[in-house]
Formats: sequence, C-alpha cells, structure tokens
Amino acid sequence: MENLIVKNLDTLNGEKIDRDGNAFTVKTIIPDAETSKCRANFVEVEPGNYAYGYHYHEANEEVFYFISGEGVVRTLDGEIKVKAGDVIGFPTGEKGAHVVKNESDEKLVYIDFGTTILPEIAHLPDFNKIMVIGKEVNGVYDK
Repeated sequence: MENLIVKNLDTLNGEKIDRDGNAFTVKTIIPDAETSKCRANFVEVEPGNYAYGYHYHEANEEVFYFISGEGVVRTLDGEIKVKAGDVIGFPTGEKGAHVVKNESDEKLVYIDFGTTILPEIAHLPDFNKIMVIGKEVNGVYDK
C-alpha cells in the first residue's frame, strides 16, 4: 500500500455482482491498484445467496472474518456453520476449497482478506474450469 487507508462498511459504495440469478455485494477496502501484497473487501450476501462460487486458489491464501449474520461454508471436508465473530483461514490448493452461503433470514457480512500473488489460477471444480488471473490476462478456461 502506498497510503494509509481508513474506511467504514456503512459508507462504502459496493459493486453488486449478479451471476445466474445469484447476487452478492463487494465493498472494496484496499483497491487492487494500491496493493502489492494483500487485499481486503467487505462481502455482503443476502439470504438465499452465496459469494463467488465454490473454488480454490493455487497461489493465494484467504482469511474470512464474519461480522454479522450466519451462514454455511462448503469445504472439501463438508459444511461448516459460521456466525458473527468466526474466522476461517483457507490455504492454497484443493484443501482450501470454499464457498460461503447465506441460509439465514438476515444479511451475512464478512471481511475477505487475501494475498495478491500473480499469476493466479483459481480452480472451479463444480464447472470443471479454471480462472487465470495475471497482469495481462484474465479469463475462464476449460480444465
């Protein structure tokens, strides 16, 4: 980071992501353009929705801190119930596969912290695809 960053969840504008009728909102804390080692976003998941889809990373680790609400995290080893105050760390590789689902009646909010190593390959096992993320290429490809 080049500068000190101070932000508040309630005052940030979010980017609503809608994929196949599933929607969630990402509120950027540390913009990609300002980071070289880590990133952080608030993620808001409305009831009945999930964030991003089931995936795992080859290069980057993630840590989620749940601020409010309740949800279920699907992992390689099964589902884990989460609530406000819980923290989950996801290692690289298949053992770090995850998706956060909101199966409650209230909004689920968490902070998504992660490293920013490029190039990155994210595996999407449910679709038998990979996502390649680099400085000059971004795309989803058949595995």
